[in-house]
Amino acid sequence: MHFDKSPKEKAYCTQPTVKKLLEQKRRRETSAVLPPCSAASTSPIPPTTVAELSSSESFTLTGGAISYPDMPVSFQPWASGLESTHSYYSNAPGPSYDSPYLPVQQEYSTQQQVSIFESSISPSYDCSVAVTEQSMASSWPHLGPSQNTQHIYCSPMDSLKLDEARSLLRRMDYSRATCQDEDGDTILHIYTAKGLREYAIAAAERLREVGGLDAKEHKGKTALLVAVTANQPEIVQDLLSLGADINACDFKGQTALHLAAHYGFPAVLQAILSGRPNVNLEARNFEGMTPLHCAAISHSVTMKASAAAPADVGLQAKADEKLSCVQMLLIAGASLLSQEIKSNKTVLHLAVKEGNIKLVDYLLGICLQNMKDFVNMKAHGHTALHMAAGLHGNPNQEKILQLLLDRGADPSIRNLENDQPAHLLQSGPQGERLKFMLKRRSSSRSGRTRNNLDHL
Repeated sequence: MHFDKSPKEKAYCTQPTVKKLLEQKRRRETSAVLPPCSAASTSPIPPTTVAELSSSESFTLTGGAISYPDMPVSFQPWASGLESTHSYYSNAPGPSYDSPYLPVQQEYSTQQQVSIFESSISPSYDCSVAVTEQSMASSWPHLGPSQNTQHIYCSPMDSLKLDEARSLLRRMDYSRATCQDEDGDTILHIYTAKGLREYAIAAAERLREVGGLDAKEHKGKTALLVAVTANQPEIVQDLLSLGADINACDFKGQTALHLAAHYGFPAVLQAILSGRPNVNLEARNFEGMTPLHCAAISHSVTMKASAAAPADVGLQAKADEKLSCVQMLLIAGASLLSQEIKSNKTVLHLAVKEGNIKLVDYLLGICLQNMKDFVNMKAHGHTALHMAAGLHGNPNQEKILQLLLDRGADPSIRNLENDQPAHLLQSGPQGERLKFMLKRRSSSRSGRTRNNLDHL
């Protein structure tokens, strides 16, 4: 942080900024994870790169045809190397800073730990939280028994360390404890970014007293949004318990749900969704996307990277976490029918456009009364079947077409250019075979329609 210091204090220590913590985290990270969701979707972009991107930069998925700029026409797997580090902030203490304002991590015995918050944090606050009711989870085909009722269990609160933190904040100069530096960081942002839970609680209590709990740093992030991006579910719960705004958004309109969904942090997502009736599941970022849209795009990116590096078990595990985030949002009540504002795509359109067979299979396996209407929804004239027909060279093209047809996709529907899906297929033997499959299904539908009319 950059508070004014005396010459003696300047020689004594240099306070870290959230930006520096981010840079330290990136240097430590070696695992491959996804790049930002998109400039178009305004999913979170690390601060060191967001300035380099223009606000008009668009998110390229699989390419587009000249006649159909929003249609996939080829399959180009992403190399796993494209997945850069995702952790916005450090989730572990970084280098030591010899400062009375940044605590040094210490080891405490288990006898010194307690399981509930003290004083200002309500004793009734339950750290073990269920995401969904059993009755709801049972209707979702891809949730296994262990996923039907997922829980977060907060690690025990260290009472001595919490007392120490509160004492430190009481002794700290008022401006340092409550004010923001030139980057907009408060002491709470710093403690949160470094995962110092007890000190974050003490700082949050102090800032709450002066109405600064939701202060925003230079990228518009509150401490809650920093905790989400740093994958700190316990601090997320702590801040929400203390009254942090659950629907606060950053300068790109990203709420806590958008960030957790994009990065694929199930535990953080649970912390946000659990017992929070006022959370806005349909919140739109400034590009018109809901958290569900961000989760779908993020899953597709990781699935492509995993396909390019099949031996990377870490990528597969990350893809599973992101699919879990999609499931959790839907179970919590996010709408399958929501369309992103710019292109009117639903999550099904987004999954099909990317050739994401796993997500397509999951979405089409959901018990939905109006499934045919959902499958045949249009995004600027294109149904999901049109988009699947444009997946030239994608190894999952035929499977996706078949899944859509089995769930009621209508191959006779025409887009704005008066083309049916069969008209968008690639040339050659593969295209002819798929065209025959679509025409056969179309003929079958016409026959059933005539039979129904005869019986009237």
